[in-house]
Amino acid sequence: MAPMNGYGLVGIGDNVVDFYRDQDAYYPGGNALNVAVLARRFGLAATAYVGIIGDDEEGEHVRASLLAEGLDDAHLRVLPGATGRAEVTLDATGDRIFVGSNRGGVRKAKPLHLTNEDFVLVRTLGHVHSSCFSYIEDSLPQIAEAALSLSYDFSTGHDPAYLARVCPHVTTAFLSGSDLDQTGITTLIGAVHQLGTSTVCVTRGEKGAIWSSGGRVIEQGIVPATVVDTMGAGDAFIAGYLASAIAGQPAEAALAHGAASAANACSWQGAFGHAKPAISTAADGEPQWHN
Repeated sequence: MAPMNGYGLVGIGDNVVDFYRDQDAYYPGGNALNVAVLARRFGLAATAYVGIIGDDEEGEHVRASLLAEGLDDAHLRVLPGATGRAEVTLDATGDRIFVGSNRGGVRKAKPLHLTNEDFVLVRTLGHVHSSCFSYIEDSLPQIAEAALSLSYDFSTGHDPAYLARVCPHVTTAFLSGSDLDQTGITTLIGAVHQLGTSTVCVTRGEKGAIWSSGGRVIEQGIVPATVVDTMGAGDAFIAGYLASAIAGQPAEAALAHGAASAANACSWQGAFGHAKPAISTAADGEPQWHN
């Protein structure tokens, strides 16, 4: 791994398998993993992932998918227990609907503790991405100190106390705001800036994104897509934006690349593909995981 002057990205934190009930198959996923994998797919050569999987069939598939995408498993921990799992169905338009999860599995039971080797990786690649699903809030001050930049996906988690805990350590905040009107988005962006985050991007699904930094506000529209599956489209937007921004492109180009990346991600199944048959079905119709 040979980045130039911090020209790389480390995803730290969450991974899952997304089980599709209609397919009896699962796919690797999770925001931090998706962003690391997709940033590489969308043009950032040096990416890495740090996280925890369980010692089960699903965890082994996450590892295999990571390797198949050209990342290594040097910073992947395997712990006794279940890999994080989410269960989803798709509606007629290809939109994902989450219907259950094991709330992170072993990742939540035994949170990630970063090692000296992890921090060497952070300093080498320079840029880090994580999320509110990663259970690493206590490590954020150290990560921010070691990294050139730290981006963070808050999803729909706009709780003021949580924002106050995390935002002072974050360079770029991504938040989901599909349910907010323009006043609500403006208020949210202002609150996040006030807490110390210099760049804020609120994604609004088919309405595009609003980006704010240094007194500039940019509205980015969506790119038309042939929709097979919307799973991971928001993560793909983040990955495309970061791949471009870390490479030194201006905000307009990075946002456009993010929008194109999100559209591209809608053309395959799962967050980044790699389907695997997952289950048998019991007499009561409930899925039975292979473990």
